Amino acid sequence: MRSRVREFDSSTLNESVQNTIMRDLKAVGKKFMHVLYPRKSNTLLRDWDLWGPLILCVTLALMLQRGSVDSEKDGGPQFAEVFVIVWFGAVTITLNSKLLGGNISFFQSLCVLGYCILPLTVAMLVCRLVLLAELGPINFMVRLFVVIVMFAWSIVASTAFLADSQPPNRKALAVYPVFLFYFVISWMILTFTPQ
Repeated sequence: MRSRVREFDSSTLNESVQNTIMRDLKAVGKKFMHVLYPRKSNTLLRDWDLWGPLILCVTLALMLQRGSVDSEKDGGPQFAEVFVIVWFGAVTITLNSKLLGGNISFFQSLCVLGYCILPLTVAMLVCRLVLLAELGPINFMVRLFVVIVMFAWSIVASTAFLADSQPPNRKALAVYPVFLFYFVISWMILTFTPQ
Protein backbone atom coordinates (compact mmCIF):
# COMPACT_ATOMS: atom_id res chain seq x y z
CA MET A 1 0.00 0.00 0.00
CA ARG A 2 2.83 2.39 0.89
CA SER A 3 4.51 1.93 -2.53
CA ARG A 4 1.19 2.65 -4.22
CA VAL A 5 0.91 5.98 -2.38
CA ARG A 6 4.48 6.88 -3.40
CA GLU A 7 3.65 6.01 -7.01
CA PHE A 8 0.55 8.23 -6.93
CA ASP A 9 2.55 11.14 -5.50
CA SER A 10 5.13 10.96 -8.30
CA SER A 11 2.45 10.95 -11.02
CA THR A 12 2.31 14.04 -13.21
CA LEU A 13 -1.42 13.76 -13.89
CA ASN A 14 -2.35 15.74 -10.80
CA GLU A 15 0.50 18.23 -11.25
CA SER A 16 -0.36 21.86 -11.98
CA VAL A 17 0.26 23.23 -15.47
CA GLN A 18 2.80 25.70 -14.11
CA ASN A 19 4.80 22.90 -12.47
CA THR A 20 4.70 20.85 -15.66
CA ILE A 21 5.95 23.76 -17.79
CA MET A 22 8.69 24.61 -15.30
CA ARG A 23 9.80 20.97 -15.12
CA ASP A 24 9.97 20.76 -18.92
CA LEU A 25 11.82 24.09 -19.21
CA LYS A 26 14.39 22.91 -16.65
CA ALA A 27 14.87 19.68 -18.60
CA VAL A 28 15.37 21.63 -21.84
CA GLY A 29 17.85 23.93 -20.07
CA LYS A 30 19.84 20.96 -18.78
CA LYS A 31 20.03 19.52 -22.29
CA PHE A 32 21.21 22.89 -23.62
CA MET A 33 23.99 22.77 -21.01
CA HIS A 34 24.97 19.28 -22.21
CA VAL A 35 25.36 20.69 -25.73
CA LEU A 36 27.28 23.77 -24.54
CA TYR A 37 29.68 21.56 -22.57
CA PRO A 38 29.75 18.35 -24.63
CA ARG A 39 30.94 15.26 -22.86
CA LYS A 40 30.10 11.62 -23.24
CA SER A 41 26.82 11.27 -21.41
CA ASN A 42 23.65 9.30 -21.82
CA THR A 43 21.44 11.96 -20.25
CA LEU A 44 20.53 13.52 -23.57
CA LEU A 45 19.80 10.10 -25.03
CA ARG A 46 17.96 8.67 -22.04
CA ASP A 47 15.55 11.58 -21.41
CA TRP A 48 14.84 12.63 -24.99
CA ASP A 49 12.29 15.23 -25.98
CA LEU A 50 11.60 17.33 -29.04
CA TRP A 51 10.81 20.66 -27.32
CA GLY A 52 14.34 22.03 -27.54
CA PRO A 53 14.85 21.04 -31.19
CA LEU A 54 11.49 22.60 -32.07
CA ILE A 55 12.37 25.86 -30.30
CA LEU A 56 15.80 25.99 -31.95
CA CYS A 57 14.44 25.19 -35.42
CA VAL A 58 11.72 27.84 -35.19
CA THR A 59 14.21 30.41 -33.85
CA LEU A 60 16.71 29.66 -36.61
CA ALA A 61 14.03 29.80 -39.31
CA LEU A 62 12.72 33.13 -37.99
CA MET A 63 16.22 34.63 -37.89
CA LEU A 64 16.93 33.48 -41.45
CA GLN A 65 13.94 35.40 -42.75
CA ARG A 66 15.01 38.37 -44.81
CA GLY A 67 12.77 40.87 -43.06
CA SER A 68 10.93 42.23 -46.09
CA VAL A 69 7.15 42.31 -46.16
CA ASP A 70 7.05 40.68 -49.59
CA SER A 71 9.50 37.89 -48.87
CA GLU A 72 8.68 36.00 -52.06
CA LYS A 73 10.90 38.33 -54.10
CA ASP A 74 14.00 38.47 -51.93
CA GLY A 75 15.47 35.08 -52.86
CA GLY A 76 16.12 34.05 -49.26
CA PRO A 77 14.98 30.90 -47.57
CA GLN A 78 11.39 30.88 -46.46
CA PHE A 79 10.41 29.71 -43.00
CA ALA A 80 9.02 26.42 -44.30
CA GLU A 81 12.15 25.74 -46.36
CA VAL A 82 14.42 26.08 -43.33
CA PHE A 83 12.05 24.00 -41.23
CA VAL A 84 11.92 21.22 -43.85
CA ILE A 85 15.71 21.23 -44.39
CA VAL A 86 16.37 20.85 -40.66
CA TRP A 87 13.80 18.13 -40.01
CA PHE A 88 14.31 16.21 -43.26
CA GLY A 89 18.07 16.27 -42.68
CA ALA A 90 17.66 15.01 -39.11
CA VAL A 91 15.31 12.23 -40.23
CA THR A 92 17.71 11.20 -43.02
CA ILE A 93 20.66 11.03 -40.61
CA THR A 94 18.57 9.05 -38.15
CA LEU A 95 17.55 6.54 -40.81
CA ASN A 96 21.19 6.26 -41.92
CA SER A 97 22.19 5.57 -38.32
CA LYS A 98 19.56 2.86 -37.98
CA LEU A 99 20.55 1.25 -41.31
CA LEU A 100 24.20 1.17 -40.21
CA GLY A 101 23.17 -0.87 -37.18
CA GLY A 102 23.11 1.86 -34.57
CA ASN A 103 21.54 1.06 -31.22
CA ILE A 104 19.79 4.40 -30.78
CA SER A 105 16.07 5.01 -31.19
CA PHE A 106 14.65 7.24 -33.88
CA PHE A 107 13.51 9.98 -31.48
CA GLN A 108 16.73 9.88 -29.45
CA SER A 109 18.68 10.67 -32.60
CA LEU A 110 16.28 13.45 -33.60
CA CYS A 111 16.63 14.88 -30.09
CA VAL A 112 20.44 14.93 -30.20
CA LEU A 113 20.65 16.36 -33.72
CA GLY A 114 18.07 19.01 -32.88
CA TYR A 115 19.67 20.10 -29.63
CA CYS A 116 23.08 20.29 -31.32
CA ILE A 117 21.74 23.05 -33.59
CA LEU A 118 22.12 25.34 -30.55
CA PRO A 119 25.65 26.53 -31.47
CA LEU A 120 24.51 27.30 -35.02
CA THR A 121 21.53 29.24 -33.70
CA VAL A 122 23.93 31.26 -31.56
CA ALA A 123 26.09 31.78 -34.67
CA MET A 124 23.05 33.11 -36.53
CA LEU A 125 22.32 35.53 -33.68
CA VAL A 126 25.94 36.77 -33.68
CA CYS A 127 25.91 37.09 -37.49
CA ARG A 128 22.69 39.12 -37.35
CA LEU A 129 24.33 41.45 -34.83
CA VAL A 130 27.53 41.73 -36.91
CA LEU A 131 25.45 42.51 -40.00
CA LEU A 132 24.12 45.62 -38.26
CA ALA A 133 27.53 47.14 -38.95
CA GLU A 134 28.67 48.16 -42.42
CA LEU A 135 29.21 45.28 -44.87
CA GLY A 136 32.79 44.64 -45.89
CA PRO A 137 35.62 42.09 -45.85
CA ILE A 138 36.18 42.41 -42.08
CA ASN A 139 32.49 41.83 -41.48
CA PHE A 140 32.58 38.69 -43.63
CA MET A 141 35.73 37.39 -41.91
CA VAL A 142 34.13 37.79 -38.47
CA ARG A 143 31.00 35.98 -39.62
CA LEU A 144 33.09 33.24 -41.27
CA PHE A 145 35.09 32.71 -38.08
CA VAL A 146 31.95 32.56 -35.90
CA VAL A 147 30.19 30.12 -38.25
CA ILE A 148 33.25 27.83 -38.51
CA VAL A 149 33.69 27.70 -34.73
CA MET A 150 30.00 27.00 -34.11
CA PHE A 151 29.91 24.45 -36.93
CA ALA A 152 32.79 22.58 -35.29
CA TRP A 153 31.06 22.85 -31.92
CA SER A 154 27.89 21.29 -33.34
CA ILE A 155 29.88 18.43 -34.87
CA VAL A 156 31.80 17.77 -31.64
CA ALA A 157 28.64 17.92 -29.51
CA SER A 158 26.62 15.60 -31.74
CA THR A 159 29.40 13.05 -32.16
CA ALA A 160 29.98 13.02 -28.39
CA PHE A 161 26.45 11.68 -28.00
CA LEU A 162 26.02 9.65 -31.19
CA ALA A 163 29.45 8.01 -31.65
CA ASP A 164 28.95 5.30 -29.06
CA SER A 165 25.65 4.24 -30.58
CA GLN A 166 27.32 3.03 -33.80
CA PRO A 167 29.33 -0.12 -34.47
CA PRO A 168 33.09 0.69 -34.26
CA ASN A 169 33.78 -0.06 -37.93
CA ARG A 170 30.94 2.22 -39.15
CA LYS A 171 31.44 5.39 -37.10
CA ALA A 172 32.85 7.36 -40.04
CA LEU A 173 29.85 6.40 -42.18
CA ALA A 174 27.55 7.70 -39.45
CA VAL A 175 29.47 10.96 -38.81
CA TYR A 176 29.81 12.03 -42.47
CA PRO A 177 26.07 12.76 -42.98
CA VAL A 178 26.06 14.67 -39.68
CA PHE A 179 28.93 16.78 -41.05
CA LEU A 180 26.95 17.48 -44.25
CA PHE A 181 23.78 18.30 -42.30
CA TYR A 182 25.47 20.92 -40.13
CA PHE A 183 27.46 22.19 -43.13
CA VAL A 184 24.25 22.99 -45.04
CA ILE A 185 22.81 24.84 -42.06
CA SER A 186 26.11 26.70 -41.58
CA TRP A 187 26.16 27.66 -45.25
CA MET A 188 22.62 29.11 -44.96
CA ILE A 189 23.77 31.15 -41.96
CA LEU A 190 26.97 32.38 -43.63
CA THR A 191 25.27 33.38 -46.88
CA PHE A 192 22.48 35.26 -45.11
CA THR A 193 22.45 38.97 -45.90
CA PRO A 194 19.71 41.39 -44.87
CA GLN A 195 17.77 43.49 -47.36
